[in-house]
Amino acid sequence: MAACSSSTDINSNIPDYEYVDVNSKLFNVGSFRNMWLERLKPSNYSYQDEDEDAFDAAFVKEMGIAANTLSELKATCSLDSLRCHPVDEVPDTDVVPPEPTLRTLRQRKRRQDYKATLKVNKICRHDLYADELERLTVGRKVENADDMIPEGEVILTINIYYPTVFEKFRYIRPHVTMALTGSHSLVDLRDAICCVSDLQMCGEFSNTIDMAPDFISKDHYKSAFFFFEGVFYNDMRFPECQDISMVTIEWAKTHNFPSYRQAKMEDTRFADLNVKVGFPYLYCHQGDCEHLVIITDVRLSHKNDCLDKKLYPLVTHKHQVTTRRCTVCHVYIGRWLTTNDRFAPSEPCLFCDKCFRMLHYDSKGNKLGDFLCYSYVDPGAFN
Repeated sequence: MAACSSSTDINSNIPDYEYVDVNSKLFNVGSFRNMWLERLKPSNYSYQDEDEDAFDAAFVKEMGIAANTLSELKATCSLDSLRCHPVDEVPDTDVVPPEPTLRTLRQRKRRQDYKATLKVNKICRHDLYADELERLTVGRKVENADDMIPEGEVILTINIYYPTVFEKFRYIRPHVTMALTGSHSLVDLRDAICCVSDLQMCGEFSNTIDMAPDFISKDHYKSAFFFFEGVFYNDMRFPECQDISMVTIEWAKTHNFPSYRQAKMEDTRFADLNVKVGFPYLYCHQGDCEHLVIITDVRLSHKNDCLDKKLYPLVTHKHQVTTRRCTVCHVYIGRWLTTNDRFAPSEPCLFCDKCFRMLHYDSKGNKLGDFLCYSYVDPGAFN
C-alpha cells in the first residue's frame, strides 16, 4: 500500500486552484476518480457508441425543442452542406478552390502560394513528425479484449523535463510527455523514462577500446526515487538498490525541516497518490541526475483514447534534440570524446567510431600518442 492515504474530507478531493493558472490544491487521485464515477451515469464514460435515436430523443427532451426542429438543425449543420463539389466527384484535398470564402482555406491558399515561391521545398523534420506519436495511438482499437483499459479508469498526463544539469533545461520544455493509468505503479513510470545518464559507460577506454564494458549505468546503479508531497518513493526491487533518499532525510532532520516519509516505488500506484496538478515534483536517479516531474492532467478515459493497456505508459510527445556529429567527417554521430589529444582540433573533441580509430590507432590496433577517451552517448539517440 502507498504511504499516502485518501483524505476523509470529500471536498478536499475536488481539484481547485491553489495558485490561479499555476497548480491545483492537493487531492487524492483514486478518490477523485471515485467521485466522478458516483456522479456520472455509466453511459457517460462507456466505450460503446450511443444509439442515434436514443440520443436524439434525449437531446429533444433536454433542450425542450420539437423533433422537426432537431431534424432541421441536423440538415443545416450537416457536413454535406459544406460540400462544394458534386456528390459523385472525389475532390483533390491538396487543391484549394479559387477565391475561397472560408478563412481557413484562405490561409491555406496563402501558405501554398508562399511555398510555390521557394526555390527549395524542404519540410522541417520536426513539422513532419510533430504529431506522429499522437497519430499512431489516438483511437487505436484493441486486438484482444483482455488488453482493454476498463471503463472509468483514470488517465494521468505527465511531463518529464530535462535534467537540471542539462543545457536544454533552461528552456523549460518537457523532454517527454507520457500518459499512464491510475493502476500503473511508479516503477512503470521510472522504467519508461529515457535519460542519457542511464546509458553512460563509466571509465577511460583509450587502452582498451575493444573491451568497453557491456553494462550501462542503469544496469549497474539501479537506485532511484520519486518525491511526491513529502514522501520519498524508493526503487527497492533489486538487492543492489540502496535508499539514496536517506541522505536528504537525515540532513533535513539536522536543519529543523519537516519530517519526510518513505515508501517503496513498486508498491505505490498512481491512484494511491495525493498530488497537485501543475506542481513540480522530483525524480532522481544515478545519484544526482534530477528531473522535474509535473502532472498536467488527470481525467477519466474515453472511447477515443488508446485503449490498449499494453501500450502504456504511452509516450505522446518527445522533444527532438539536435544530434552532435563527428568533428572530423561531420557525417556520423559522435561516439568517443577525447581529451589531451594532439590529433584533435579542439579540447575536448568528439569523434565517430570510424574516424576515432583511423586517427588514434595503427593498423595493428596500437595506441598512437598519449590521450584519454571516454564513451559518449548522444542525446539525439532518443529522437
